[in-house]
Amino acid sequence: MMYRHTHDLSAIGRTMDEVAREAGVDYHPQRRKAALVLLSVTLIWGATFIWMKQALNALQPEIADYGTFPVVAFLVAGRFFIAMVLVLLFFSKAREGLQARAMWKGGSVLGGVMLIGFVTQMVALDDINPSTSAFLTSLYVVMTALLTVRMAEHPPRRALYWGVFMATFGAGFIEGPPHLSWGWGELATVCSAFFFALHIVFTQHFTQRFDPIGLTATSFVFITAGCLFLALLSTPSLPAMASDILSREGVLLPLFLLGLGGSFFCLLALNLFQRYMHPVQAAIIYAFEPVWATIFGLGLDLVTWTLWIPLGGGILLAGNIMVELTTPHESFKTEQENEQNS
Repeated sequence: MMYRHTHDLSAIGRTMDEVAREAGVDYHPQRRKAALVLLSVTLIWGATFIWMKQALNALQPEIADYGTFPVVAFLVAGRFFIAMVLVLLFFSKAREGLQARAMWKGGSVLGGVMLIGFVTQMVALDDINPSTSAFLTSLYVVMTALLTVRMAEHPPRRALYWGVFMATFGAGFIEGPPHLSWGWGELATVCSAFFFALHIVFTQHFTQRFDPIGLTATSFVFITAGCLFLALLSTPSLPAMASDILSREGVLLPLFLLGLGGSFFCLLALNLFQRYMHPVQAAIIYAFEPVWATIFGLGLDLVTWTLWIPLGGGILLAGNIMVELTTPHESFKTEQENEQNS
């Protein structure tokens, strides 16, 4: 239903939420704030691409000695160990969450899909070029829309489908048309995109049922332990490899930034604020990650300027603006609100 403007003086003093609901619009006061927070998350995620490449480039001797998979698994474990320590240090709810069985149910699911997604993406990144990785990873926007239709009670509107298309094209082509050969690296990246889409959908589900900070803590513990276990399974020389990795010049700073920014800040913010938005709209915002990565790459002379950069970025931005302008016409309620009204 279209929003009807009113000049009724009795509306003065009422909240925007009350006025919007009387007009047939489900307005959530946190939604706009959530959009801005999630946009800041994509800014940090864009930088994580640079940090991951810096760490992997510095660790080429260890990759040659021990293999790509165990090195990547240990890096992901280190990244989330830093985030785990920070969230347990600063939030009492995180420490309380470790004692609640229900938190471990949600945290293990979120941690499991993140573990597969991050490890698979980083392993594949050592085999394919960045533009191909960006394009294939951006397919999680499409996958989120498909999963939402399949699993959720709130399927996307038509405007969101257009936003999905524009975000996928803009994010995927920002560094030019990808050159796909469909080797194992491309297939692994598509697999990681699927698990990132699952993470978005499951985040929406669990953060509306359990405390987001507790979920964050348990998911960090799960993914840290899981990655260490995978590293131990894949190499008999885990202590020696860990010593070599941590003593390698050019690794500790990117690893700390990945833990502080990419995991602690970004995933905590995602768990706290994504629940106020439709999961597909959140996925469209997340598609800004390669835009920021390209901007950072330009600043570090890692990316060459082409006309594809403003074209891809402009299309992605237009898709987000279109979705943002049409969102007030969509009635989307959180699961708690649905349960209260039923």
